Amino acid sequence: MQITLRTFVFIDALQPQLASYLATSSQGFLPVPGDACLWIEVAPGMAVHRLSDIALKETNVHLGEQVVERSFGSMEIHYRNQSEVMEAGNIILGQLETTVESRMACRIAWNEIIRGMTPDHTTLINRQLRKGSMILPGKSMFILEVEPAGYAIYAANEAEKAAHITLVDVKPFGNFGRLTMMGSEAEAEEAQRAAVRALENINLRARHT
Repeated sequence: MQITLRTFVFIDALQPQLASYLATSSQGFLPVPGDACLWIEVAPGMAVHRLSDIALKETNVHLGEQVVERSFGSMEIHYRNQSEVMEAGNIILGQLETTVESRMACRIAWNEIIRGMTPDHTTLINRQLRKGSMILPGKSMFILEVEPAGYAIYAANEAEKAAHITLVDVKPFGNFGRLTMMGSEAEAEEAQRAAVRALENINLRARHT
């Protein structure tokens, strides 16, 4: 059966907020800040079981997350040693008989900053999104929607690296991935620039390899 590589992103060091957020939903070994991480998404979803099995048998990486839907399957593996995670990625690519350049390009479906949030709006969002930090009235909210969904993880990590921003929510599963962050207007703008730049660079590297 043909397996499509939708997302394949290597993160050299998980930032503190993202690592903590992932730990709130992790079904396996909890990642900690500074761990190297690999996020992979494939279609159809059931294919992710074989890929997880091979990575865990052939390397020392830990499986933090595995989501198996009918259409797509996602997995997150991490380890303190970057080379171990990179080796697991190479083994997975070998199993798929493909290269990282075959992954789908990232399409930004929505990219916006909502400025000066009202108390009513922030209260409603905070009741819906319970895993990350809360949005405070008067702050600005950066929202991003991407396809494939897994790229939301990379965008979140790069935004946190570049800006003094608060992570509210990240959903890297399904048809589209979503990222929500909060800060001052300047912080939200800096996070937005960093996230978009990171995703554009992924696409640029793929086109020139």
